[in-house]
Amino acid sequence: MLRHLLAIITLAATLFTANYGTAMAGPVRILAFGDSLTAGYGLPEGDGFVPQLQQALEKMGREVTVINGGVSGDTTAGGLSRLDWMLADKPDFVILELGANDMLRGLDPAQARSNLDATIQRIKQSGAKLLLVGMLAARNMGEDYRRAFDTIYPDLAKAHEVLLYPFFLDGVAAKPELNQQDGLHPTKEGVAVIVGNILPYVTRLLDAPAS
Repeated sequence: MLRHLLAIITLAATLFTANYGTAMAGPVRILAFGDSLTAGYGLPEGDGFVPQLQQALEKMGREVTVINGGVSGDTTAGGLSRLDWMLADKPDFVILELGANDMLRGLDPAQARSNLDATIQRIKQSGAKLLLVGMLAARNMGEDYRRAFDTIYPDLAKAHEVLLYPFFLDGVAAKPELNQQDGLHPTKEGVAVIVGNILPYVTRLLDAPAS
């Protein structure tokens, strides 16, 4: 009799612990880590990339918290310097979007590659799964620069075996109706296009099997 009672108590405690742990786990945490394109530069609160991505995922029934780790004007070097502080929040997933400002300032693509390489390594070491978001050089940067810059993202994605979204501004770049007056930052409607395009990649990231 005592043996049966102990077995029941043990089973109840196990079920309580499992259910309580699940309840306490809460939504998965996605760190969107980037520059002004991530931060939502020039847009009212709620219209930027992070809140629109959060809303899109919630509409799909995903229980997520998307953290805005965007800093306007940030370069790959700036991102690398603040990465450890952002990873202290222990995100489950990271969307890495950096490099546009390196390109716009004409900074050395080799240095951008090195910075992103180190950033990817640190993110992987943290245990977070990564979606690398690519950027393309403006056509007026010259053919040599364009070639050196544009290969950074596919090369790093292949080397580190991480998921790549090739171009953050796909479907939005060079379309005045989807960009603010500066021609660089998307409007609310432009962000909606970006979110719609990147969403399948984000869901693939979320559904990737545990390594």
